[in-house]
Amino acid sequence: MKRILTIVGARPQFIKAAAISHVIRDKYSDSISEDILHTGQHYDDAMSGRFFTELDIPHPKYNLGVGSGSHGRQTALMLSGIEEILLNNRYDGLLIYGDTNSTLAGALAASKLQVPVYHVEAGLRSFNRAMPEEVNRIVADHVSTLLFAPTQTAIQNLHNEGFAESQAIFSGDVMLDNVRHYSPIALQATIPAIPDRPFILATVHRDFNTDNEERLKTILSTLCDLSSNYHSDILLPLHPRTRHRIDSMNLGSLLEHIRVVQPLSYLETLAALNRSWLVLTDSGGLQKEAYFCGRTCVILRPETEWTEIVEAGAAILADADADRIASAVASLKEIHPTPPTQFGDGNAADIIIQKILV
Repeated sequence: MKRILTIVGARPQFIKAAAISHVIRDKYSDSISEDILHTGQHYDDAMSGRFFTELDIPHPKYNLGVGSGSHGRQTALMLSGIEEILLNNRYDGLLIYGDTNSTLAGALAASKLQVPVYHVEAGLRSFNRAMPEEVNRIVADHVSTLLFAPTQTAIQNLHNEGFAESQAIFSGDVMLDNVRHYSPIALQATIPAIPDRPFILATVHRDFNTDNEERLKTILSTLCDLSSNYHSDILLPLHPRTRHRIDSMNLGSLLEHIRVVQPLSYLETLAALNRSWLVLTDSGGLQKEAYFCGRTCVILRPETEWTEIVEAGAAILADADADRIASAVASLKEIHPTPPTQFGDGNAADIIIQKILV
């Protein structure tokens, strides 16, 4: 029996971990066991606790309760806590997801103790080192034992950095596994927060958008203009950190024509995607989920790790530029993306576990 410790700390990681946990439980429970460690990077129930129940995955065996803080302080606390658990328990491997501080801390702690590291969603590159996530993902890749890449672009990035074919493995994307599994459930749900008629779904949470008053003001003003120009509701699930920034910058008046709601759970997000007609976001995960649900996306960043979506004509990079956002919306509003083929066949979790068990 192989014992695996899974590290999660933020919403996207709970969702990605669900695909792996389900496969372990349903197909490999005789050969692999999993404990989950929650770093507490997202620490309130709206951003954390309810995901485990909703997605039907085991609640964490460990919770470090790290909470918010600077990147250095947060990562240091996680690193210390994860190291202590690894020293006091025998694990045969450690699973990390994506590119958060939790990912980095898990990778560093395990690699220093010679515990094999398995990185799910490896090989992504924005080629923008100003993004903390870019630093996290690069370091995590370079201390990992097996790297599970969601796309052939990610595989090529890893090969360009010297990783061997035996180490860099194309698995497909676990998020596609989840969208296919949970969408039928989400479509049956009644969710009061979601408008009855088609709407634009928007999210803003990246530091470079929320910490820069001019960028945040431009994005919110443009959302108001879109609501007026297209006679469309704008649904904005507001991250607590973004809400704080809006209040501290006195930009609250720009929310008057926007339908602001609390952060959505995963099933609520899928329901919102399937009932929307367009997505505007700076989230990497939501870009993909939109594509998987057949929706087009305006990316509120100057670059994206998911270049396949842009190349497929399903998304446009608009940054925080009002004219580019308006132009992108006009270009995308009549486009209906074809089903994704670049992200595997929806069987990524099974491929990952098979490789870990070799």
